[in-house]
Amino acid sequence: MSSARAAAGEFLGSAGLTTVVVGSGIAAQRLSPGDTGLQLFENAFATALGLTVLILVFAAVSGAHFNPVVTLADITLHREKWSIAAVYLPAQVIGCIAGAILANLMFAEPAVAWSTTERSGWPLLLGEVVATAGLVVVIFALVRSGRSHLAAPAVGAYIGAAYFFTSSSSFANPAITIGRMFTDTFAGISPESALPFIAAQFVGAALGWIAVRALFPIEGARVTVEA
Repeated sequence: MSSARAAAGEFLGSAGLTTVVVGSGIAAQRLSPGDTGLQLFENAFATALGLTVLILVFAAVSGAHFNPVVTLADITLHREKWSIAAVYLPAQVIGCIAGAILANLMFAEPAVAWSTTERSGWPLLLGEVVATAGLVVVIFALVRSGRSHLAAPAVGAYIGAAYFFTSSSSFANPAITIGRMFTDTFAGISPESALPFIAAQFVGAALGWIAVRALFPIEGARVTVEA
């Protein structure tokens, strides 16, 4: 695949994902005022479906990473060229910012409004470590065991579930964390909270990478279970 096509796929997929996350968060706030649990469910449900569709659409164009930690894990696990990061990472970050702005505009919010939602404290950071480690394991366990065709529904289901079983509601993505700084709505995160979240995500990615190398050491190995 060409670098230009791959970069376009990562930009559009990342923008689409952030539009889904932020847009469904705004819609949830307006449809279910005063019920945070229902708002989170609506946000998670839309994100799980949207992410699944976006992976299916863009997998053949760029691999549908939409996430710097996925790109970096893919490079290090599969000995890809580091030049891929120079193409993918900027496209992912810029795409996530564009997606947040688009969602803001669709719902008549200011195009750019720095989030004032603080997400801090070690329990939330631990949640991001868990969420990101789990995401890396889900993706690369499937890829390295020859089941990459299941990645789209598996990743969508995992992220939808992780909205609820992690304390941080599972950002698990440095690029979308940056994008969500640009919206002062349900899905936003304040700039002061974003850097610790991103640090926790990279810690989680490293732990997930270690788990994948330990459990799935040979790419394409078939997993068997003996009774």
